Amino acid sequence: MNQHMPLQQNLGSSFRDPSGFLFRDAGVLYRQVNQIYQANYDQLIQSGLYKDLVRHKLLIPHQEVTLGAPRPDLVYRIIRPEALDFVSYPYEWSFSQYKDAALTTLKIQKLALHYGMSLKDSSAYNIQFHHGQPVLIDTLSFELYAAGQPWTPYRQFCQHFLAPLSLMAHVDVRMGQLMRVYIDGVPLDLVVKLLPFSSHFKLPLLLHLYLHAQSQRRYANKTTVPKRQMSKQAMLGLIDHLESGVKTLHWSPAGSEWGEYYELHNYSPGGLEFKERMLSAYLERVHPHSVWDLGANTGKFSRIAGKMNCLTIAFDFDPAAVEINYRQCVADHESHILPLVSDLTNPSPGIGWQNQERLNLYERGPADMLFALAIVHHLAISNNVPLERVAEFVQLLGRWLVIEFVPKSDSQVQRLLATRQDIFIDYHQDGFEQAFANYFVLHDRQKIPESERWLYLMEKR
Repeated sequence: MNQHMPLQQNLGSSFRDPSGFLFRDAGVLYRQVNQIYQANYDQLIQSGLYKDLVRHKLLIPHQEVTLGAPRPDLVYRIIRPEALDFVSYPYEWSFSQYKDAALTTLKIQKLALHYGMSLKDSSAYNIQFHHGQPVLIDTLSFELYAAGQPWTPYRQFCQHFLAPLSLMAHVDVRMGQLMRVYIDGVPLDLVVKLLPFSSHFKLPLLLHLYLHAQSQRRYANKTTVPKRQMSKQAMLGLIDHLESGVKTLHWSPAGSEWGEYYELHNYSPGGLEFKERMLSAYLERVHPHSVWDLGANTGKFSRIAGKMNCLTIAFDFDPAAVEINYRQCVADHESHILPLVSDLTNPSPGIGWQNQERLNLYERGPADMLFALAIVHHLAISNNVPLERVAEFVQLLGRWLVIEFVPKSDSQVQRLLATRQDIFIDYHQDGFEQAFANYFVLHDRQKIPESERWLYLMEKR
């Protein structure tokens, strides 16, 4: 290969659609639009739909470019989509994030119909949170509307959006994790088994889940399925009914172990102010573009980075804390913070075809800076992860690290040890510093006033 030629690489997440695919050239993301999609692409651009979607921040904008195509025998256009800061997945969203993604999909479908087009798929994976808002990232999701045709991705919408949202609202918010298992959407027959009997009396769920599941069973082994005609007015009625059904689903964060952590913490006002001031100083010193807050809770410290225009991914294992964080982001129009549900002891893996359709957590990094504030004791004591392994894990995620050490004498650690034997002989400050010294260079260490906690600034070796 000519060493001066840019290396092109097709993305593992983009191979199922014959209309085109994503690829990288010299690290930049592009999309090849194939000839088979020409009529649809021209309608999208020439009708004004693309312009209207971008104006309303419903579709990721792109530029047409001149570039050697990976498949020149198929190519019609090469486009360069606006780069996403971070790719998230439905099983990492809070309830309200998921709900907003569903409503965005339906809003796009209604707008598309106005321009003589329709969504040909409604995958939840086609929605990303960009600058604080849900946006469609698949430019090739549209097709010319044909009079009388039903809404092609109706089943997909029910399995990708209505089903998990209904389970999250009526059974347990953690049911959103089923999308991690069922990458093509939660099966409706499973959904109706899990939903409580009372949900039968909710008309949207009865029609779009229960009766829909019965229909799937009825035709499961049939070689032919009756084709139904649907007028545009009827399709709009269907979309409106789905929208109403989604809007009736609610979940309120309550009873969470950590949802009120900052009301229960043992920092003095002076200690808390010192910690906030040191975080600001470290951010000013490093000037990171991206920050991952590992164990962000409701985002109190994430907002310090967000207000300094750092793209901040606020991870927490508690769905209630992430929900509260996201609601505040929406209320305050915070575009630099993305709250996500993630258990650091079991982070999102690579899944899908050849485990490459959805990236694992490592592949979506590294971040410029990590916050690991008051989480080491949870990993080391609650989950029996040796400090050496904690350090090894963290260094894979980013370059700079702001980390807090909470000793055994701290009341929060005492609470963790109250119901178990203390077998953690290496869990002390010297053991912590030695473990992390194998992977990081220490730049600063500060004792938080009126506490026994320490704050560190480190850089990956």
